[in-house]
Amino acid sequence: MNTTARQKVYEILKSPPSHDNPQGRAVASVLILLIFLNVIAAVLETDNGIYQQYGQMLDMFAFFSVVVFLVEYILRVWCCTEDPQYHAPLTGRLHYIATPLALIDIAVILPFLLLPFLLLPFLAAFPRLFWMVRFSRIFWILKIGHYSQSLKTFAQVLKAKKGEIFIAFFAMLVLLVLASALEFLAENQAQPTKFSSVIATLWWGVETLATIGYGDMVPVTPQGKFIAGFVALLGIGLFALPAGILASGFVEALHKDENEKQKSNTCSHCGKDIRKEPDEEKR
Repeated sequence: MNTTARQKVYEILKSPPSHDNPQGRAVASVLILLIFLNVIAAVLETDNGIYQQYGQMLDMFAFFSVVVFLVEYILRVWCCTEDPQYHAPLTGRLHYIATPLALIDIAVILPFLLLPFLLLPFLAAFPRLFWMVRFSRIFWILKIGHYSQSLKTFAQVLKAKKGEIFIAFFAMLVLLVLASALEFLAENQAQPTKFSSVIATLWWGVETLATIGYGDMVPVTPQGKFIAGFVALLGIGLFALPAGILASGFVEALHKDENEKQKSNTCSHCGKDIRKEPDEEKR
């Protein structure tokens, strides 16, 4: 009976829920709605007027949400042994607890669990601490990875393309440092307060590579203007590089999913579509 119950809970909470499990989709929809409501509440609480008027109600809603997510976390740890990769009762659960999504779950719950026992004595000295704990609900949106196949695909793409993405960002970092160093040499004497060091000029490099141009650090020397124009042109192409890598990763992932679906719907012996009725094939 316990195994059957654990299997049923696992199917409901499985990440992400399968399309043939209406209970799993319903639970996921409710939890996603709860996450978004908490994000909205965390944003509203930053307004002193709203919090003074509705603060008690918002705090009660936060407490209710934490209880719901705590129960969800306990159930996930309890039933994770139904997954073959976490099959061992003790080591399997420890392995699951160390996964990124499970760590996000505990990071969501832990600050609120510690608040009554460890943080309240410090509230008189650090009143902003309580506000920071409540505001941390805005990061609960990271939990949506449990319930979304799209986010799961995004994580798979990042994992598959991590080498190419690392190279792209490393190239951006090298260009940022070199551009900032050259701009510092060109502008330091003309604007010693703004371009006071390479570290200070790094902010100019970020603005220029991202083609933002806030206007707080503008080169005035001919050499500085030439470097700025060249770096801006490089930045346009360089910032598009990670986007191209991710786009190709998504295309590969979608093709892979389509091929897997096609294989699952095709008979391994005759190669026919198993979804079609015999009468349809005769027609």
